[in-house]
Amino acid sequence: MEITLPKAKIKASSVSPRKLIIYSKPKVGKTTALAQLDNALILDLERGSSFLDAMKIEVSNLEELRKIGDKIIAEGKPYKCIIIDTITKLEDMCLPLALKLYKQTPMGKNFDGTNVLTLANGAGYLYLREAVDSVVKYLDTLADRIIYSGHIKVKSIDKNGKSVDSADLDLTGKIRSMMSADVDAIGILYREGNKNILSFKTTDEIICGARPQHLKNKEIVLSEHDPITGKVTVHWDKIYVD
Repeated sequence: MEITLPKAKIKASSVSPRKLIIYSKPKVGKTTALAQLDNALILDLERGSSFLDAMKIEVSNLEELRKIGDKIIAEGKPYKCIIIDTITKLEDMCLPLALKLYKQTPMGKNFDGTNVLTLANGAGYLYLREAVDSVVKYLDTLADRIIYSGHIKVKSIDKNGKSVDSADLDLTGKIRSMMSADVDAIGILYREGNKNILSFKTTDEIICGARPQHLKNKEIVLSEHDPITGKVTVHWDKIYVD
């Protein structure tokens, strides 16, 4: 392969995030907003969309997820976006695959347990990471855009000698780091009055961030609820600008 070195700055090839994580406390309105995204299929892993009109399929395990994905590919990938609701549940679903991967190794072939996370010294988390990584790479092939909905994990950190609550994505250690590094943006959704605000501002207490310039260190009003009519207006055009 012949390599040509650039002699000038190359313009950005992406504007909107291709891979996005949105996480929040329960019942804030993630799924309601996601249901209004055009040409998007929700893969509902937690049965959280049953009260919503949406393009959705309930998924109980990885075998079902694979069958749905293969069907999407066979039909020419008709969706602009695939939504995984939630990534926290997806990690749980990957445990049987992690067990299978471990049993395929010389040291795991005689393992008679049912959960690799019971292995000594946290050895099983390696296989869970491998399982999640393989599933995520497969999901990446299903659409131009992928959104992962997630739960919040609240923990206490020490800040200037005081205990302060912090918000992080509810995933296991290195899996959380792996997913955070892989996506283009991570936003935390919170409610303020009748508005749901998606924040990409990173602080010591909140894990967020974005590569796209229009989202970097910004707070976006993602949805607004009219208390009189009950109508919810969603502003996905502020996230996906192209």
